[in-house]
Amino acid sequence: MREIELDGNSLSLEQAMSIARGSAIAILSDESRQRMLDSRMAVENLIESGETVYGINTGFGAMSSVMIDDDELELLQENLVRSHACGVGEKMEPEHVILMMVFRANSLAKGVSGSRPELVELILSMINSRIAPEVPRIGSLGASGDLAPLSHMALSLMGEGECLVYNNGEWVGTDSLAALSEAGLEPIKLQAKEGLSLINGTSQMCAYLTASLLNMEMLALAADVSVACSIEAIRGSHKPFDSRIHQSRPQFGQTVSAARISELLSESKIMISHIDCDRVQDAYCFRCSPQVHGPVIDLLRETRRMLEIEVNSATDNPLVFVGDAETEIISGGNFHGQNIALASDSIAIACHELASISERRINQIMDPKWSTHKPFLANKEGLESGLMIVQYVAAAIIAELHLLANPSTTSNVPVSMGKEDHASMGATGSFRALQSSRLLSQVLANEMLCSSEALDRIEEEPGNGVSEVHKWIRTIVSPLERDRPMTDECEALSNAILEGQLSQIFG
Repeated sequence: MREIELDGNSLSLEQAMSIARGSAIAILSDESRQRMLDSRMAVENLIESGETVYGINTGFGAMSSVMIDDDELELLQENLVRSHACGVGEKMEPEHVILMMVFRANSLAKGVSGSRPELVELILSMINSRIAPEVPRIGSLGASGDLAPLSHMALSLMGEGECLVYNNGEWVGTDSLAALSEAGLEPIKLQAKEGLSLINGTSQMCAYLTASLLNMEMLALAADVSVACSIEAIRGSHKPFDSRIHQSRPQFGQTVSAARISELLSESKIMISHIDCDRVQDAYCFRCSPQVHGPVIDLLRETRRMLEIEVNSATDNPLVFVGDAETEIISGGNFHGQNIALASDSIAIACHELASISERRINQIMDPKWSTHKPFLANKEGLESGLMIVQYVAAAIIAELHLLANPSTTSNVPVSMGKEDHASMGATGSFRALQSSRLLSQVLANEMLCSSEALDRIEEEPGNGVSEVHKWIRTIVSPLERDRPMTDECEALSNAILEGQLSQIFG
């Protein structure tokens, strides 16, 4: 199996996800091991000197002015983890827990957190053994790090709490000590600073945003594919995708979207029907699709740039900087997840917009006034309802997306007696972004299902790209010969989109 080295500097989102899915294993780089040893030595030297430093020999948050005796420093870290492991709500999916662990390990591997290499090696051994701590989703404010979720993770490293172990194709629950023992691993005894290093970071936020972003990059392509299929389904105009239009407004995402749609429509025989057409312009949901999809592409590019920096950053506090002349341990605020929170809120809004314009295209296909097809693509009008409710479902999803698009970042709640007085709520926002991306996939799947049915009723051949997509859809959803339940097929198509099957078609 492929090995991926964690060094705190060069981890890609795709590498992290491949580790989380069990298709690669993670190891600690030799350079990181040395940096971690050096920073650990600095922490131990500080303890010996008797100097007071937050998080090492003090209390936490509002109790940071309380000094802790040297003989209680290990208990301090254990108490920190145990007291903070109080999350609630549904459990995180195991894949997302492991992704969170990958990001936490990579952050510590940067070598400025003062933790021992043994700590990262235990995390990686659990990852490679497919052991996922059970982590309640709710508890992080996205400001002091993902404290509660990461505490549940850290608890398992100590041999406490519950875990899920991947065995014979399914996740099986057990206690953490048994899971470690079965994998030949020993629980770790946390030393000074290490509990804080484990829980003080943006790893849960990063995990959810990574999953969201990877979904959205596939869905941005799917949205353009849906447009092309729907244009052919209603015999719409290809002219709005002329490159000259988009070169005159050279926004990157817009030009990419238009070029993709245009390529999918190339060699279309349906286009011939426009020669004597009296329809001057199509509705905005077709004509302006590059102008709506394009900003989403731009958003995703910027989100990827930011997120790749974030997952290769040290996000705990304080940080240990070892120099040739002197060593400094400095308190700061890298645990604050505002960048992740704002990006997550933006993605949730983007999902609403892509779904909203997609639903309008479904409406056009369903309406004979625009499509010239039978109402709702029913074979026997009145007797059958055809795909009528497929549009209803898309509309219902948009209502869900509307609620999810309400920004999480505007919900600040001061905590810790006012010392931690601004929260990003990035954990909430990033989870909402993931939920939104999954819902968007279903709306786009519904549109493709409708356009494919309409294409079956047009004699002329569509564009080459659309033709390939149509063939692919028909491997998942069969033609509508009569009314039938559609849930399984709709969901199967949605899942196939999220799995990246469209990108496989087009390389």
